[in-house]
Amino acid sequence: MSMITNQPAKMGSYSEDDVLFLLKDLSTIQLEDSTVNREMRVQSGQHYSESLPIEYQPPKEYVDLFWQTANEYKSKVALCVGIVAEQIYRNKGNQSILVSLARAGTPVGILIKRYIQSRYGISLPHYSVSIIRDRGIDENALHFILKKHPKGNIQFVDGWTGKGAISLELTKACQQFEKIYQIQLDDQLAVVADPGHCTTVFGTREDFLIPSACLNSTVSGLVSRTVLNDTYIGKIDFHGAKYYRELLPSDVSNDYIDLIAGEFSAISEEAERIVLQRVHQEIHAEFVGMQDVKTIQAEFNIGSTNYIKPGVGETTRVLLRRVPWKILMRDPSSPYVKHILMLAEEKGVEVEIFPDMNYLCMGLIKSVKETSK
Repeated sequence: MSMITNQPAKMGSYSEDDVLFLLKDLSTIQLEDSTVNREMRVQSGQHYSESLPIEYQPPKEYVDLFWQTANEYKSKVALCVGIVAEQIYRNKGNQSILVSLARAGTPVGILIKRYIQSRYGISLPHYSVSIIRDRGIDENALHFILKKHPKGNIQFVDGWTGKGAISLELTKACQQFEKIYQIQLDDQLAVVADPGHCTTVFGTREDFLIPSACLNSTVSGLVSRTVLNDTYIGKIDFHGAKYYRELLPSDVSNDYIDLIAGEFSAISEEAERIVLQRVHQEIHAEFVGMQDVKTIQAEFNIGSTNYIKPGVGETTRVLLRRVPWKILMRDPSSPYVKHILMLAEEKGVEVEIFPDMNYLCMGLIKSVKETSK
């Protein structure tokens, strides 16, 4: 694929030493619409990747809660990142190429890169690429990486798993890539939290709050969700995204990275010990989260599992950029759901106690088509 002439976009507030975004810059194009209008179009058949939600900018109290949470759990997050990084380095060593899935994977990829650099003195390449449910991964971006690093071993990285849709999408995309190009890629996704039991490369399987899930672009380098819209993305283009320069005064992306990375020296020995213990354990990806999802689908008579978003990270996303119907909560006293309760109150969303599930919480999306009839 020598015809790939795309270059990493000079976008986002991260240093290029931390990450290169293999994305087409669509910053000048109006892609946003109100949450309700966008939800209506998505539920009527338009793919979610063709437009963008308006970036929710939280009140000061919510940002304060983000920093309180980040400081409270910085050591735990750092340990989980360290565990993932140690696994990656153990499995793939110096040939590792970190490929984070934009955008929730990007801060995690940066933290893994920083950990391996501080622990082993090696600066691994790190790229952020787009993967889109039902549409696959950006193959042009993969060809760019493989051309740059012909002997490298790609490790895909994301923040967390919900019910496993992106894990399954990645597996499908890697199988298709091998079928077309005869190039085999490792489809095992590395994540900080794997409450859905969707991978074997994870920091924890506890459904806990990764603070970067609390915010949108302001904790992800000011980069939007990725876009795949034929009007703006040609066949040889990377998938697209926007750079929200106007949000620079609210950006905490690099401060968050520095906060977590500052804990690495204190947790590295424990991270290595846990990884060495796991070598002797049988760990499987069993996608147990889907059992909870199907139970709730039947209980609440929900038409599609796409309307059910399990786990702390996914529930937060529902409140930040979808039209929520209600939030199911296993334990509202958990410190990991404070921000969810705050968002639900702000947006007038019902919180229902539902103790019989593996996840801490689930976000249920409203069927706006039925509402509008």
